[in-house]
Amino acid sequence: MTIAPFRPGVGAPPVQTLPPGRWHGRIWVSEEPLTRPQRYLSCVAEFERSGLWPVLIPPDQRFTARGEDWLDDRGRLAPAGHRVDNADPAEVLARWWDGSCCDGACLRPFGTRFPGLAKRSHRRSDPLAEAGNTGSILAARTPHRLGLVQADRPADVPALIGWTGMIKATDQVAELSAVLRSWEDRFGATLVTLGFDSIELSVSAPPRTHARALTVAAEHRAFSLPTYLAQPGNLREYATSLVQSRRWRFSWA
Repeated sequence: MTIAPFRPGVGAPPVQTLPPGRWHGRIWVSEEPLTRPQRYLSCVAEFERSGLWPVLIPPDQRFTARGEDWLDDRGRLAPAGHRVDNADPAEVLARWWDGSCCDGACLRPFGTRFPGLAKRSHRRSDPLAEAGNTGSILAARTPHRLGLVQADRPADVPALIGWTGMIKATDQVAELSAVLRSWEDRFGATLVTLGFDSIELSVSAPPRTHARALTVAAEHRAFSLPTYLAQPGNLREYATSLVQSRRWRFSWA
């Protein structure tokens, strides 16, 4: 199967020949898992020409065991790509910040108020190249289907398709994409994997010191409290795991 570019006025030839697949709303997905993980890297390399950002769709036994596919058998939100520009990531994360704490110590060195956004990291590698390599590695380790979404940037994918993965926490998917945009700009954090209620990002410029990672950890906690609570320890210990970490995974399960 061949998918041509969608952008009006773009006269480039079709992207590479792809395995059989079909559209699920606004996302095209291969019928079977990738047998050649390098296809993901190739799709990333063609993104600027094709306008199609590739995401890996991981297997999910919660659905396959019942012969279901969450792409078809679970609802979607209305596409909200046009609202991403209106959301301020700092305001979004401040609103999502949960200031409650069991003993008052788990939020140290911060408190009940969101500490604000972390500073931009120095970029050492190309975010798209990092994403392509990371995606290829993930696809080689575990079978994933390939998804393609017409997007100006990877961060917009959840809003564009009306993704519901974070619905237990919020239905404002445009705000989620606004935060992902900010992480793209500051840390080269690029969407690679999109599951039913989880995402994974490739990070080309992670925080390099514990002090920098602390504020990033606060952002993660605001973004996905279930992910934070699933980790052992407090905010300082969570920050330690983010130093030089090139993959960020979030779940709202």
